[in-house]
Amino acid sequence: MKKFPTLIVFSGIDGAGKSTQIANLSSTLSERGKRPVCLWSRGGYTPVFHAAKVFARRVLGKKVIPTGRTEARSKTLGKGWVQTVWLILALADLALLYGIYVRWLRLSGRVVIADRYLYDTWIDFTLNFPNSRFQEWLLWKFVTWVTPSPDHSFLLLIPVEDSLVRSRQKFEPFPDSEETLLQRLTLYHKLKQNEAWRTINCLRSIEDISDEIRQTVFAGEQ
Repeated sequence: MKKFPTLIVFSGIDGAGKSTQIANLSSTLSERGKRPVCLWSRGGYTPVFHAAKVFARRVLGKKVIPTGRTEARSKTLGKGWVQTVWLILALADLALLYGIYVRWLRLSGRVVIADRYLYDTWIDFTLNFPNSRFQEWLLWKFVTWVTPSPDHSFLLLIPVEDSLVRSRQKFEPFPDSEETLLQRLTLYHKLKQNEAWRTINCLRSIEDISDEIRQTVFAGEQ
């Protein structure tokens, strides 16, 4: 019998329903005696990185490291040395998260459901730091090397117009602009040519999508 998957990744555009589908899959896994753990991650926004930023702000002051999506923060991160340090720390953090923590969870018998994964961060960094050339760094290549390959990767997509509407309905505090969403969608389409993503049209009903995901995940189980 085929080994049951222990790393399942959900990627995709905002408003496509990742959180709902992750919750549905987690519930099904628990009902079937599995031990799921849901892991949300984005480069520069993990719990460890957040704690480090809070500490740095307390020591250096909020004016040195502004919070939120503000003009002051963009200006600070626009400085070459600040941007480089930020990216190095964010990538080192991801190396620990994916290379050690995720591997440990899997070895412990847990089924990891990842809400976003490494290539979602690649898109974030490409959009936010277009001149950094981070993908050429040895550190980036090291992170890609230590990051486990998913057993299943689901790419949840909806049109940009629907994403904007759903973000307004959810009162997202920092929604992407239409231009950014279009760029993000373009990069997802570019990546899916090389990555083993199962692309899902999320204009369908929630239950139809959940059924497709469950059938894929449990396909090898008897």
